[in-house]
Amino acid sequence: MDAEKRTMIVREIERWRRSKLLPEHYCDFLLNLYGDDTVTKQASILGITATTVTNSSWKIWLAIVAIITAVALSALNFNSFALPMQIGVSALLVILCYGLAYRERTKKPIVAYVLCGVSSVAMLLLGIYILYLAGVHANAAYISYLALCSMIWLFNGLIGRMAIFQICGWLGLVGTYGWLLLQRLEHPAWFTLEISWLPVSIVLIWMAWLAHHTNKQAAGVLMLIGCLVWFMPEAMTFVLDANMSVRIIQLSFAVKLVTAGAALFALRKKWVEWVM
Repeated sequence: MDAEKRTMIVREIERWRRSKLLPEHYCDFLLNLYGDDTVTKQASILGITATTVTNSSWKIWLAIVAIITAVALSALNFNSFALPMQIGVSALLVILCYGLAYRERTKKPIVAYVLCGVSSVAMLLLGIYILYLAGVHANAAYISYLALCSMIWLFNGLIGRMAIFQICGWLGLVGTYGWLLLQRLEHPAWFTLEISWLPVSIVLIWMAWLAHHTNKQAAGVLMLIGCLVWFMPEAMTFVLDANMSVRIIQLSFAVKLVTAGAALFALRKKWVEWVM
């Protein structure tokens, strides 16, 4: 079959897909059967091709304009809304984006990533802005909200198998734990910082070992976060007045770096199986 006929058949199959005349998996099978390297594939942006735009219905355009108008008016009048309405509008936006992301995560993973990113950033920034408008100035309230957002990011990352959101979730929780330590420790000694963080690192790496049987991606993320937490005692000396000399901090970092490198090398055949 020549390239021209193949191109016509592929375009017809694409039309069947858009109009839902055939199920999705049938269309994929036919495209794999009739498509080849000689058939010109249409360029697309986030899965949207030029043909999709030109053949779109006026109802779709009207819906898009209505959604953009509603979002724009809500943003412009956000400060004039009552506090419950502000919370409701923000929650609706976040839930809508997350819902669309879950719907498209298998068919269009790039779109799902973008929607999850938009909803995650919107959830964090809108929540902080609402707390500010409500006159809340206590640091504990903002840190608690960050912990809540981090747990939601972590949950969505695990459900959607998206590593970047798992990493953001764990980093947010680690940051929350670090803030709590800052409130409790004024001039900590070297041993105090080490005993506050090293068990956390060991637990995270142990969790990576437990998770590698069922979810290697989550195991890889836990392994990464556990390794980062291993050096958190030294990192915290930049933001608090620790009761130790610079030499002790540098020596501690060097010893832990060599220890971590030696452990990773010696156990490379084991931990590589956890994450790959």
